[in-house]
Amino acid sequence: MFFNSFHFAVFLPIVFLMYWLVGQKSKINQNYILILASYYFYACWDWRFLFLLVFSTLLDYFSALQIEKSETPKQKKLWLWLCISINLGFLGIFKYYNFFAQSFAALFQSVGWQVSPILLDLVLPVGISFYTFHGLSYIIDIYYGRIKSEKNFVDYSLFVSYFPLLVAGPIERATHLLPQLKKRRKFNFEKAKEGVYQIIWGLVKKVVIADTCAQYANAIFDQYHSMNSLSLVLGAVYFAFQIYGDFSGYSDIALGTSKLFGIDLLRNFNYPYFSRDIAEFWRRWHISLTTWFRDYLYIPLGGSKGSKWMKIRNTFAIFLVSGFWHGASWTFIAWGLINALYFIPLLLLNKNRNNLDTVALSFNLASVKTFFNILLTFAITCLAWIFFRAKTIQDAFSYIERMVTDSRFVSQYMSIERYNYELWPLLVIFIVAEWHCRTQTEPISGRYSWVKMSLCLAAILALGVFSDYKEFIYFQF
Repeated sequence: MFFNSFHFAVFLPIVFLMYWLVGQKSKINQNYILILASYYFYACWDWRFLFLLVFSTLLDYFSALQIEKSETPKQKKLWLWLCISINLGFLGIFKYYNFFAQSFAALFQSVGWQVSPILLDLVLPVGISFYTFHGLSYIIDIYYGRIKSEKNFVDYSLFVSYFPLLVAGPIERATHLLPQLKKRRKFNFEKAKEGVYQIIWGLVKKVVIADTCAQYANAIFDQYHSMNSLSLVLGAVYFAFQIYGDFSGYSDIALGTSKLFGIDLLRNFNYPYFSRDIAEFWRRWHISLTTWFRDYLYIPLGGSKGSKWMKIRNTFAIFLVSGFWHGASWTFIAWGLINALYFIPLLLLNKNRNNLDTVALSFNLASVKTFFNILLTFAITCLAWIFFRAKTIQDAFSYIERMVTDSRFVSQYMSIERYNYELWPLLVIFIVAEWHCRTQTEPISGRYSWVKMSLCLAAILALGVFSDYKEFIYFQF
């Protein structure tokens, strides 16, 4: 069930009405309704993987209780690592087994040993990386005594399976979400209105921006050997807006949907393409995952403390793992490596915490430098996105080589029966709208909200791409 499908457009109002008309009398009723809705939502993808979601929930729930009951540090550590190993074991089998098998086979073949690896014909369960990380953060927080274990199985089950965030995040923390699930929610019209605005803006990002950009980006990347330099540059830019509109659009719809039920989720994007350096970009892009790796990997490894070598090691570790989290492919690892190389100079020069405020521009020389820094950060981000989008590392290098050597910066007619530059007016309008609202969550709220909402709805109906309900990119992760 896609957020941009007719199925969801019917599903959401039904759950909303049941939640507030039937479930408003007690927290228990509200949570039961949301759990049933969440399991139905997940079953619409593939009901066979419900067992994995239930198993993961039971594993983390009982492991947390055992960790808290343990009388010795050794017992606590045993339960922690048992739970982590099983969780990562399932994730590894479904997501990474074939990658490692094929990579080792290729390594042996490179030295003359012929190996035929045994591969598994498995479907990757949607959302497995997200709900696995939900559970792991909970277990680790229990182990370190940051929170108490949740005794109410219904509340914990909802924490793991809550449908707005189940398949593509944001990656929630028990310290933030569980307290909201443990009390009865009261209907708040203003919060519900904010939720509707955020859902509408998320749909604009998805069906108007991301899916339109996808048509151009796919045409260019799939036929990059015949594209000129301008088309290849635009292909990278179009993919940058595709993945941003797709993923931040999903996050906006998830956060807006959750507000309809009186529940706040963690913000996942904060206008990352207005960043002035790569460190600021990573504070604004996929925030829930970035902070997860910071808190549960980077800081335990020592963070930015210690020697320069330790700082470099920790930075490479977090970016390489982040790349690998996105998918079982060397292209994702290369993407993580490139971002680490971008980040390390800022870290070593102690400039990784320079831009903590909201960017602003005015008519002076300082703003010229700021504008240049934004363009430079966006440019190197687009360069890294080429590796993220390419099918192989060789394709990525070939794409870049042709982009810098073809030298033809002219319009080109593509297989989708469009010129390579035709999408720019739409993107400029989108950039202006995002810039104008960069201090708030979306551009609809505030003055003339009904006018802006009407324009957004008109854009969705007139410009949206609805054929086959194009799925969200991050569902594959």
